[in-house]
Amino acid sequence: MKKIEAIIKPFKLDEIRDALEGIGIRGMTISEVKGFGRQKGHAELYRGAEYTVDYVPKIKIEMVVPDNTVPDVVNVLETKGRTGRIGDGKIFIYAVEEAVRIRTGQRGEEAV
Repeated sequence: MKKIEAIIKPFKLDEIRDALEGIGIRGMTISEVKGFGRQKGHAELYRGAEYTVDYVPKIKIEMVVPDNTVPDVVNVLETKGRTGRIGDGKIFIYAVEEAVRIRTGQRGEEAV
């Protein structure tokens, strides 16, 4: 199993979620996060005054999937999350040693 973590632009969430459901991904955790990469924030104008936004709002998607679905999930995240502009996000993939469903005690891929 692998844990896939993706940081995306907020307006891409619905499109990505629908595409993931289309390939059979049923569960994921969504968090609203803030951060910056190469873009290092940006300047905005509010009531005539300019101020710096150091952290850009993003969405973090986390899911644990069987090894054989990783390429499809990454493809969806990559194609549906891409705008071609700076700040599109990142995808991280981690090995998962074990998963346990608390309610039933199921383990491994059955727990996911």
